Amino acid sequence: MIPSYQEFMRPFLEIAQQANGQEVRLRDVINQIADQFQLTEEEREETLPSGKQPILDNRVGWARTYLTNAGLLETTRRAHFVITERGKQAIANPNTQINNAYLRQFDEFVAFTNRTNGRDATANEVSETNTENTDNDITPDEALRIAYKKINDALAEDILDRTRKVTPAFFENLLIELLVAMGYGGTGEGAAHPLGKTGDNGIDGVIDQDPLGVDQIYIQAKRYAEGNNVGSGDIRDFFGALNLKRAQKGIFITTSDFTSSARDTARDLGTRIVLINGTELAKLMLRYNIGSRDEQVLHLKKIDEEFFEN
Repeated sequence: MIPSYQEFMRPFLEIAQQANGQEVRLRDVINQIADQFQLTEEEREETLPSGKQPILDNRVGWARTYLTNAGLLETTRRAHFVITERGKQAIANPNTQINNAYLRQFDEFVAFTNRTNGRDATANEVSETNTENTDNDITPDEALRIAYKKINDALAEDILDRTRKVTPAFFENLLIELLVAMGYGGTGEGAAHPLGKTGDNGIDGVIDQDPLGVDQIYIQAKRYAEGNNVGSGDIRDFFGALNLKRAQKGIFITTSDFTSSARDTARDLGTRIVLINGTELAKLMLRYNIGSRDEQVLHLKKIDEEFFEN
């Protein structure tokens, strides 16, 4: 029987610690965990109902997601990780059980699990109830929707973290690709493009809204770490750059967030400036499949009452 993802947490940390400060590869961790639990070949190859991913890979991956968001692991590059000092302290006592209950002592993990993105308190309480395997209080379709929400929230965190680590040039091209996918810039070649490594008077990209480029939207991009929020001064600088271009529209995107004064400044200025923070950016990337892809489509059916009434 394949253990739960929580049972994989401590072994994951122990394997990472054995690397003596070097990064470990996710695939190697999965293989070592499978050996440690003496899983059979059938168990290692058993897949999810979609048939696209082994259950073992999925559960080890979720263990990694939770440990990373609790600050016990750190992502170094794609599918590579190192154990943090917090992670070392967690497994210092061999009797300490590493699971969701243990991880809740860390503010980062609590913020991760409680990040509702518009979900109300009742749904959040239901999610916590479901996490503790006491799902008798909710219907199956509620459980399915909550699970879908949790998966997307975790994906949003992951995709935003990865976006913060790309190069500035990659980031600017990513944003152009996203905006084109959203329908901006039309289909003409060269209708959307970045302006180079240093930008152009505070402008990082431009999108033509018509074939002749008469109507344009200018883009400012800030690839900032979480907590390094954009202030009102940055908004005023962007406004000045737009004035130099005689532009009426601008989009300011950051992987962090905007201060309240920055939002007030953008609202009070005459030029139309749209602000997109890290959370909104991650949602848009998932929605338009930028840096992600559809793995499986589930159709939730219900009875057609009119069919039977007729």
